[in-house]
Amino acid sequence: MKNKKIKSRLSILAMAVFMLMTSFSAEGQEPINSNYGGVQIGAITYSFRTIREVDAVLQACVDAGLSSVELMGTGIEAYLGAPVNPVSRREMRRPDELSDEKKEALKKYQEEINTWRYSEETMNKYVGLKKKFNDAGVNIHIYKWTAGMSDEELDYSFKVAKALGAIGITTEIGEENCTKVGAAAERAGMLAIFHNHYQYAQEDFDVDKLLAMSPANRLNFDIGHYLGSTGKDPVAFIEKYHDQIASIHVKDKTGKDNEVKGNVNKPFGQGETPINEVMQLIQKNKWAIYCDIELEYKIPEGSDAVKETAICREYCKQALQ
Repeated sequence: MKNKKIKSRLSILAMAVFMLMTSFSAEGQEPINSNYGGVQIGAITYSFRTIREVDAVLQACVDAGLSSVELMGTGIEAYLGAPVNPVSRREMRRPDELSDEKKEALKKYQEEINTWRYSEETMNKYVGLKKKFNDAGVNIHIYKWTAGMSDEELDYSFKVAKALGAIGITTEIGEENCTKVGAAAERAGMLAIFHNHYQYAQEDFDVDKLLAMSPANRLNFDIGHYLGSTGKDPVAFIEKYHDQIASIHVKDKTGKDNEVKGNVNKPFGQGETPINEVMQLIQKNKWAIYCDIELEYKIPEGSDAVKETAICREYCKQALQ
């Protein structure tokens, strides 16, 4: 049975609360360790998306008991003191409609941000950010951000990821990304790691072709999206592609053909995603695959993203005992 080794949600919640009280990485205390039975359980920091400030995101990682994370890059440059773009994201979607004044301001900003990005001082700031996370007991194993899609911007992005201690960069799977980001990862001696939403449900989707575009290409395989969009078993997929999977996103969903409603996010243990089997398969075979929680279900009243991520982490831990 899928949940035979998993205790009730209340029991898991109690364990998670205990962990929140005892897992801080501080002087005189045991360091955080969310590696269970040889399987590294972490989270993508998108799970804490309502938390904007970088220091608060780090504290959320600590409070959720995570010793390693896939770090979203949103807001990182601003946190480190980068120049602020005077043109909004909405305005940037229609560059031809910008006023002459806005165009001039944008040109000045692009010169300033390039100067900032390629300075030694800036790279030292990224090294300092890595140290801040590591000192709190949290490693950054993957960075989810690119400065742009030109070769120069991608090379810079991988330089940043390396400074943070990551093995590579995650982005969405597709032909352009698998070509350009893969080539940049190869130049950097790192990995280009490709996330899926519902691409595997497309009849003409060829994952083998995309992986073959660069020896640096790997998968960030989202087991919930895969089940929810295709109805197929993610365990079988992992068995086939395990040596080309750098990480998985762990979430629980109903399957595509669920009789009530398919492809719906659920609290761990309430959906149909075989989380236990996936955890145990990776553990049994000692595969070097990061397992990152992606919190997407509706947070229950009285809880929050940090508490729910801790509950998910405890769920995964129980599957590995």
